[in-house]
Amino acid sequence: MSRLGDLIRLERTRQKLSYKQVARKCGVSEKYLEEVESGRRIIQDDQARRILRTMGMKEQSEADFTLDDIAATVDLQSAVLSIAKAAEKKLTKKEKHEGTDADEDRSETVAGSIWLDALSGVLKHVPVVNAAMKEVGHRLLPITNGKIEGANPDKVYYLMAPDNDLRGFRVMKGDLVLVVPAQAPVDGALMVLDTPFGKILRKTVVMPNFQVMLQKYDQSCESEIKNLNAITVVGRCVRLEAEL
Repeated sequence: MSRLGDLIRLERTRQKLSYKQVARKCGVSEKYLEEVESGRRIIQDDQARRILRTMGMKEQSEADFTLDDIAATVDLQSAVLSIAKAAEKKLTKKEKHEGTDADEDRSETVAGSIWLDALSGVLKHVPVVNAAMKEVGHRLLPITNGKIEGANPDKVYYLMAPDNDLRGFRVMKGDLVLVVPAQAPVDGALMVLDTPFGKILRKTVVMPNFQVMLQKYDQSCESEIKNLNAITVVGRCVRLEAEL
């Protein structure tokens, strides 16, 4: 299925509009809409945006999400529909307490596109930083059950590998590693350590007597053993992104 088509279908069904009604509003054929929603026809971002706006969708520019961002990152078929169900359930509960005022609230919510309002809860701009923790870009990642890789979405970041110290572990200079917070080394994991010269990446091997082996592997594997209190662990690498 086309993800942009899913967006259109979701907004159309949310507003309880038929193919004919949307086709008349947008100046397209019913067959065209059916093919877009089913994924049999590719629709460009600007055309999808025009149709959504014509149906009454209000974009939230402060969210800084484009349709391309959404379509490339989120499984709209599942994620957005689950948001819609949750919002509908909440709205139904509200109706019981507020009576007729809920009708006005419902129209406002529909016009504002619940799914777009809620995207900040399922998408996150994760910063890309260098060894000095200066932000040099970002990546969009989906949030699952309020977490990214089991961590607070505001605490995760991508670190750009500063060198080839982990070449032997398939991490090259300039590659991006997704980092989640950690305060202690994990045996066999790639960890981010804080040093006076910036962040470094090392593979850690936990040893007895409160010691840890730090490994790097460029041309050959090198190891050094440190006391745990002599190092500062700030994160664990859980994902690698490399340019081809």
